[in-house]
Amino acid sequence: MAKESKEEIKARYNHKELPKVKWYALPLYWYRCFAKLFCYLFFGTGSIVLALVVFPWIRVFVHPNEKFQIKAREFVSASFRMFTNVMRATGAISIKIDDPKKYRDIHGKIIIANHPSILDFVFIMSLVPNANCIVRGGLTKTVLAGVIKQCYIVNSLDFDQLCRLCKQTIDEGNNVIIFPEGTRTPRHGKNTYKKGAARIAWYSGCDVLPILVGGNDKYGLGKHDPMWSYNHTEKYKYVFTMLPEIKIAEYKELSETIAAKRLTEKMEEVLMAGVLENAKNYVTNHDWSEQV
Repeated sequence: MAKESKEEIKARYNHKELPKVKWYALPLYWYRCFAKLFCYLFFGTGSIVLALVVFPWIRVFVHPNEKFQIKAREFVSASFRMFTNVMRATGAISIKIDDPKKYRDIHGKIIIANHPSILDFVFIMSLVPNANCIVRGGLTKTVLAGVIKQCYIVNSLDFDQLCRLCKQTIDEGNNVIIFPEGTRTPRHGKNTYKKGAARIAWYSGCDVLPILVGGNDKYGLGKHDPMWSYNHTEKYKYVFTMLPEIKIAEYKELSETIAAKRLTEKMEEVLMAGVLENAKNYVTNHDWSEQV
């Protein structure tokens, strides 16, 4: 794909349609911006502590490496749940989950989701304790490097090797989280869905479970959004909903190329239907009773 020009980026990610922050709401708005940045700092610090302090101790007591990775991912999931609660406590977010227990009972699936914000993978991994994840290779050069290299699958690997690793972890009863868009959703237009998730599901012979990341506008957490920015009218509200499962059996008799194309189209159809339904039905003053 050709690199986007500055004009194309500006068109896809501009936020001119957002209402201006009301003058009387400015103190709360600036507080929420500060709370978001505090949470970023908290997350980065926690990642360093996990990699340098917690993981070495887990490695001492848990052998072999496969069992270490399982325990480490479970610890990361618990840490992400704590981080989520910290964000809630600051008033930066609200979260509504259709049934938290269902997420803990997922086994041997490819989990796909739409990708409106930078926090999507954190929240989904906090919900699914036994989840592996395919992460962008560039993240190995950030504060997350120590966690990623020890626990997760990097997308810079040879694709055949990546498929083998995914199948291995799925066969062990774990799940693999993939965002088919490959990057965060632009404010305008849409990303082309990549076939990687479909090819991995076909290779692994496992069903695909779509999860909808719904709620309100995530301005400030999207790609190319200014770091010091936030939703102009209210705090971030997330709704997580399981969508109908896609059965791989319907595609196994097809060739890999045709199966990947049709399965990718089905993934996009299911997720986009969920996104449109969320946009249609979302009302800012509905019940936001929080769930732990």
